[in-house]
Amino acid sequence: MYRIRMVDASDDDIADALADLHQMTFFDAATVPQFELGAWWLAYHRGEAVAFAGVVPSTHVRNGGYFSRVGVLQRHWGRGLQCRLMRAIEARGRRVGWDSIVSDTTDNPISANNFIRANYRLFEPEVPWAWPYSLYWRKWLR
Repeated sequence: MYRIRMVDASDDDIADALADLHQMTFFDAATVPQFELGAWWLAYHRGEAVAFAGVVPSTHVRNGGYFSRVGVLQRHWGRGLQCRLMRAIEARGRRVGWDSIVSDTTDNPISANNFIRANYRLFEPEVPWAWPYSLYWRKWLR
């Protein structure tokens, strides 16, 4: 029913799809990422892009990736897309030799529960990078 694939964000049509999905899922609550950095995936349903996720090399932990963004259109919530996108990112991290993937959530219990489902663990970074009440997540890949 859903197909997930890694995409080339330097392609104008792909960059537009990522930007549109970002706007439809985050509205104005988060800055638009630099899609030309890192690796990005789209989830498709009947040929329509309905979810996205990205990972960049982490500046927060050594030899790791930072799960920088994930967005799923509301009408497709509850179908495991965030977890499937996480698995795609983890597979990429293993292929490039990263030790772990890190991320953060703030006031988002749905995403926090998805991190728990995907076997991420809470951790305290040496230098916190997000908001004062953010939760920090890490999954070891090795």
